Amino acid sequence: MHAAFDFSDKTVLVTGASRGIGYGIAEGFARSGASLAILAEGEEVHAAAERLSGLAVSPVRGLHCDITDRSDVARAIAGFDRVDVLINNAGLERPTPLGEPDPAVDDTFARVMAVNVTGTYNVTREALSKLPDGGRVVITSSIWGKTAVPDFSAYIASKHALIGLTRTWAKELGSRGITVNAVCPGWVKTEAAIRSLHSMAAKTGTAPDVLLDEIVSAQAIGGLMEPSDIAGLYLFLASDAAANITGQAINADRGEVMV
Repeated sequence: MHAAFDFSDKTVLVTGASRGIGYGIAEGFARSGASLAILAEGEEVHAAAERLSGLAVSPVRGLHCDITDRSDVARAIAGFDRVDVLINNAGLERPTPLGEPDPAVDDTFARVMAVNVTGTYNVTREALSKLPDGGRVVITSSIWGKTAVPDFSAYIASKHALIGLTRTWAKELGSRGITVNAVCPGWVKTEAAIRSLHSMAAKTGTAPDVLLDEIVSAQAIGGLMEPSDIAGLYLFLASDAAANITGQAINADRGEVMV
């Protein structure tokens, strides 16, 4: 069990959990006794579920699903009687520079918005009838959902939008005791973050390691986080201890952005 939390009587669904932050979150719930399912677009979700099963009290279900397809979402979660905790973590992070003439940027913009915003809507909409009173919804936004950098307009717009969904759904579902909160990670060592780091470095003509040093030096606590470093916040927000917290967007960024 996790040192602080016990989810042994809860069914937990984590999207985008085959790697990165999502896998770290799922690992935390697996160690805390949850009946766990993970969902991702790639086939590697099944291997991830098998690895997590070695930590969990029961086999972890791996669900292969494109969350931009509402019917695919409905199919993927049809077998659930209830979802006590829904972690909307699935997301896509790609640069979409406004001045780039390549029309592929337009396709990337549309896909990022479809995955991050529409996909989160689709999963929550389909899972709503399975969420009991007192259930928990946690959404992964970003510190870029509160600030901005150049060239990532789709990703940043989508992460701002997720904070808006968090606040709206908190108002809608509060009468049922369902809380809805967002976690806003800072720089975490994931494939997506490192890819973005290299894109930003190339754009500015800065070496990636120099740029990373600049980023972490802006944090109150230094160093690049691992996915496991922020999993505890998701566990807390999903727990009974957070029953009176809803509609909030909470940073997990070692003090980089203090808003």
